[in-house]
Amino acid sequence: MSHDRHFLDAVSTQTVDIDFGKVTMFAGNYSFWYESSQLALRQAQNQKAKAEEKRKELEEFIRRFSANVAKSKQTTSRKKMLEKLNIFQMEREPGNQILEVENLKAVEEDGTVLFDNVSFNIEKGQKTVFLSHNPKAMTALFEIINGNREADGGTYKWGVTITTAYLPLDNTAFFQSDLNLVDWLSQYGTGNEVMMKGFLGRMLFKQEEVEKKVNVLSGGEKMRCMIARMQLKNANCLILDTPTNHLDLESIQAFNNNLITFKGNILFASHDHEFINTVADRIIELTPKGTIDKLMTYDDYIYDEQIKEQKAKMYAL
Repeated sequence: MSHDRHFLDAVSTQTVDIDFGKVTMFAGNYSFWYESSQLALRQAQNQKAKAEEKRKELEEFIRRFSANVAKSKQTTSRKKMLEKLNIFQMEREPGNQILEVENLKAVEEDGTVLFDNVSFNIEKGQKTVFLSHNPKAMTALFEIINGNREADGGTYKWGVTITTAYLPLDNTAFFQSDLNLVDWLSQYGTGNEVMMKGFLGRMLFKQEEVEKKVNVLSGGEKMRCMIARMQLKNANCLILDTPTNHLDLESIQAFNNNLITFKGNILFASHDHEFINTVADRIIELTPKGTIDKLMTYDDYIYDEQIKEQKAKMYAL
């Protein structure tokens, strides 16, 4: 049993799917099971063309009847249905200047250099994964560019058109409250209770679950709440520090798929091989002596012999 899809594909020859009170055996690895289950799902939903047809129908209904008070409740219901077809939406198209970082440095209290002389310029539409031998390096970078931590050197500058949504590694401070899920989420955006329940529903919370207190949630439930919080921002740049922690395998796959189709920028760190390989088109590795910065897939990066030699020099004492 594992949440690492790359590992499962490399090792497993049969897959047992335990769901909805049933056990089903598939003769194949994880990818075979996933494709089979998605095919079945598409057939059950009458494929994507049907959903697109429904989308157009809903949009036309909302356009025609939004101003009609007598139809307002019906319109709200259809808006909720329409929104469920997307997870992350951008409120504003980003300009060409996304993020410029120059000579950034981060040092631990004990004097350990997490990274130094880090410079890079994020281009529009890029989805960049950050790597390091020390996981604290990525967290330090994300905390700095989100204004939560002072850099020990260097500068960074966001483009004027950029709005960010940040998913931190440690979310403990967010859940030290006895608020229920709806009231908790309402702190981070404007909208009524129905809207907040809609956002929670997208993250698979059932009607009876939204009254739960946030201080009793499991790790996976907290992560889903944090992703719902991100959605409220309609940001054009997502910053994700190890986002698949605590999520179950199917949630990871769904989240993965949405990031692949997201039109804005993504800056992220992850330990999930498949997640990195399918989302990232740029690799930036943070070292005590600067960066290794490559426009390539993760698989190409880890198997490149010249990059291996470069890494050995960058991490050498």
